Amino acid sequence: MKILVCISHVPDTTSKINFTEDDTKFDTNGVQFVINPNDEFGLTRAMWFKEKQGAHLTVVNVGGPETEPTLRKALAIGADAAIRVNTVATDGFSVAKQLAKVVTDGGYDLVIAGRESIDYNGGMVPGMIAGLTDANFVNNCIGLEVDGTTATAIREIDGGKETVSTSLPLVIGGQKGLVDESDLRIPNMRGIMMARQKPLTVADPAEANQETSSVKFEKPAPKGAVKLVSEDNLDELINLLHNEAKVI
Repeated sequence: MKILVCISHVPDTTSKINFTEDDTKFDTNGVQFVINPNDEFGLTRAMWFKEKQGAHLTVVNVGGPETEPTLRKALAIGADAAIRVNTVATDGFSVAKQLAKVVTDGGYDLVIAGRESIDYNGGMVPGMIAGLTDANFVNNCIGLEVDGTTATAIREIDGGKETVSTSLPLVIGGQKGLVDESDLRIPNMRGIMMARQKPLTVADPAEANQETSSVKFEKPAPKGAVKLVSEDNLDELINLLHNEAKVI
């Protein structure tokens, strides 16, 4: 089985976010980048298939040379090979087009992508990859088993979970729950040294139109002052909830 895990290069959630050029560009100065958390769950699940079933595992990213340390981390965790599509990730559709070409050219049986990335939270790419490659698709995936060409997946739905059976080729949008957080892997020294010897291929981009663009970014407004009301003054609490907060 050939597995492709899509890796997004995203800011660490502890990084302080700023914008430049009249709030039209993201300022990367001083920002630490990591593997997108949803993708990390998928990578860990793919490692299980590699170790238990002998699957061949490749990771892929759409981006410039600055994303290669993130791919190298995935190699150090245990991926066999990495591909970087050499173009800027502009919007969900163009990224999906690039990844779909990699999937088609590589003949992958299983594509694991994060449900969404934590930077733009578009949530579009996995479904579009499936549509562009004519593969089956399961989103919000929190469980996955593969037996031959048959896959059994568990996905979150409103109010519960759903178990579905489908066939390969398959694209999933994975998320927290695909593996336990305690199972996430940290590269060790041996893995880091071996990663230097593993292939990282730089692929030319496919032709793709940019269908959307970011016009401006805006930080959330600062939280307002908190009003404290005595537990004995219920009339004042009701007045504030009704006239100011307008929730009752």
